[in-house]
Amino acid sequence: MSERSPAPGGLELVEALVNTLLDIGTGADSLDTPQARARFGLTEDDLPAARELRESLRATLLAHAGHPPHRPVTPLAELLAAAPLVVAVDPADGSAALVPARDGTLVARVATAVAQALVAGTWSRLKACEAADCHWAYYDRSPAGRGRWCSMQVCGARAKMRRYRAKDT
Repeated sequence: MSERSPAPGGLELVEALVNTLLDIGTGADSLDTPQARARFGLTEDDLPAARELRESLRATLLAHAGHPPHRPVTPLAELLAAAPLVVAVDPADGSAALVPARDGTLVARVATAVAQALVAGTWSRLKACEAADCHWAYYDRSPAGRGRWCSMQVCGARAKMRRYRAKDT
């Protein structure tokens, strides 16, 4: 839905994964396509876990925007615990980075992205649209960090129009 630019750094992966659910009303899911599975390095067997991760991320992004999850999900911390991170130090220049301890699975890549965003202070700016028929992930670039919709022109305008019409009744 969003016309916004992608989230910075590794959060682009998280945003892209959450936004694979194309239509929350019908449940159309781009993870059902070979192209989307290839983009995230998934096989057919990986899909249930990827969907669980996606919905847990969506619930967390709704919480970032001050909204409850739209359905019960596995807590994100529980899923990310399966992908422990370690600090890797480059002996040449002493730089350090968090990297997956074991593998490059989708969960490990998401855990790395979340950890890097926490360090950068950008994690809480990744949110899910408050519109009940959307919940699209977006990166809130507003100065105060209080964005509510993925698109002011679509979801925001609809919400404001509904509020306006409700005043007339």
